Amino acid sequence: MYQIKTLENGIRILTEEVPGVRSAAIGIWVGSGSRHENASEQGAAHFIEHMFFKGTPTRSAAALAMEMDSIGGQHNAFTTKENTCYYARTLDTHLPKAIDLLCDMFFNSSFTEEDTALERGVILEEIRMYQDNPEDICAERLAEAVYKNTPLAHPILGKPATLNKMTGSWLRAYRDSHYRPERIVVALAGSFTSRDVDDLTARFSAVPAGKAQKEKAAVYIPAVTVKKKATEQNNLTLAFPGLPYHDDRRFVLQLLSFLLGGGMSSRLFQEVREKRGLCYTVYSYGAGHADTGMFAIYTALGKETERQALDTIFQVLREFIQDGISPDELSRAREQSKASVLMGLESTQSRMSHLGRSALLTGRVLTPDEIIAAYDMVTEEQVLTLAREIFDFKRMSLSAVGRVGTMEDYRELLRGAAE
Repeated sequence: MYQIKTLENGIRILTEEVPGVRSAAIGIWVGSGSRHENASEQGAAHFIEHMFFKGTPTRSAAALAMEMDSIGGQHNAFTTKENTCYYARTLDTHLPKAIDLLCDMFFNSSFTEEDTALERGVILEEIRMYQDNPEDICAERLAEAVYKNTPLAHPILGKPATLNKMTGSWLRAYRDSHYRPERIVVALAGSFTSRDVDDLTARFSAVPAGKAQKEKAAVYIPAVTVKKKATEQNNLTLAFPGLPYHDDRRFVLQLLSFLLGGGMSSRLFQEVREKRGLCYTVYSYGAGHADTGMFAIYTALGKETERQALDTIFQVLREFIQDGISPDELSRAREQSKASVLMGLESTQSRMSHLGRSALLTGRVLTPDEIIAAYDMVTEEQVLTLAREIFDFKRMSLSAVGRVGTMEDYRELLRGAAE
């Protein structure tokens, strides 16, 4: 069972002891992601994440890495559209050292102009790396299209035009204005002592209180986007309106996704790949945000099978919303989802992530028993009702990358499917 301590400044510290382990995972979660940036700030949250590893007044970047390696620990970070997380995992005997290193990075990063210039080059190379991955391009362009004119359309990595204007002092000021206590959650899971918790309490109590700016609202708008690229396969992502991540029906949506494209027994995998041999990869997923969401189906295939595959996907969706699902199908999806949750929570890293992400995004951490109960309560009728709500063919979107046709070709295809 986890414990939560809310400091006077609003920062929340969540802890969960995991019996029988000798490791601990700690994460500092901040509600600052690409959706909190305006047009001229694109890439700031991710840039700051990189700068935290470049050194402090008392430790160089090399010293931070060597000290963590010297205790057999691991530390890293990631940025999403909604948040940034800095985390470390180590043996319990070295946890005080890991906390000191992570907090030194978090509170004391130097942001020198020399380091800023060097890391900007690294990020620009990271952007080029992702531009070589058509699956990533397909997903990014889809978000840019359906959330057009809102910060959710911004790429997490930013753009060269905005990154080139960012200085170390500007990034530090951005950090100070966005890393506010009400948007900070510290999560610790595994084997630790009360002294470790007291240490974290003392360090984070020193953060001045202050309100954070609210993010701008976003809404899903149907769109089509096409990117011609010399690839062996065409990459297609079909999308519909989804759910915000805090929606009570998110467990229904997860089972719906598993039934459609979550595994080898799913309807899309069986019909598009196994029975018809039209592709190698096909899967579905939900992408929820604070105020909106998207449900997507991805596949990659040759141009000669593209139209047949899309028609097959449309057919599978129509059959799903017309006929519903069988008790056996729902039971299989439920057991797979429950197993995934329980097996995932067997690691201290997963436990920490569950604590931090849940507290930051939804304000509540469900216990494993509560999650299992939520899946057990889902009925066939609930799945069918949500499917009929989501799969509105008049609100379909499509992102296509590869040796693809014109935008009008795909718009016509979607119009035909909606009739």
